[in-house]
Amino acid sequence: MSFTTQYLEETAEIVRRLDPTAIDRMVAILAETRSRQGRLFILGVGGSAANASHAVNDFRKITGIEAYAPTDNVSELTARTNDEGWFSIFDSWLKVSRLRPEDTILVLSVGGGDLERRVSPNLVAAVGYAKSIGSKVLGLVGRDGGFTATVADACVIVPTVNPVHVTPHSEAFQAVIWHLLVSHPDLKQVETKWESLR
Repeated sequence: MSFTTQYLEETAEIVRRLDPTAIDRMVAILAETRSRQGRLFILGVGGSAANASHAVNDFRKITGIEAYAPTDNVSELTARTNDEGWFSIFDSWLKVSRLRPEDTILVLSVGGGDLERRVSPNLVAAVGYAKSIGSKVLGLVGRDGGFTATVADACVIVPTVNPVHVTPHSEAFQAVIWHLLVSHPDLKQVETKWESLR
């Protein structure tokens, strides 16, 4: 079997094993967030930060949810990292943004944060802060989901079908799932451009 065939078969297997119930819970929480005029804060590092930026655009433009990604402001991100440390970049940003119980945070991450392994401690701190405020926490994560999956109000874990490809599959399926979310009839408010040209 070629690598390409194997990778595509892994992708198909992930689709078969995704939990639609968890995705539907996310839809319901996002719809509730919008109805109570809450905001959506999307958190990710590395490739997931790039996904967060794209997802912010889609949630704002297609669903009408006020959304932000802290990593979109590189000046603030690097100042906080330099002056305060990497650990607190997200929770300190959320404090300045006056995170409220009406708001929701969405974590995009391969591992979901793990303090013991010192992986994405900034996500752990942000999730802990959001829970202390009473905000909803959503996760699109891979592997076992780490800290995010243990405390989230709704979390989709991208199934591991090949441990060698956890990161690429996790980050790819973040895009698949957020596009599903913004296309869901309970969330979508604006027709996307190409579909409007039919």
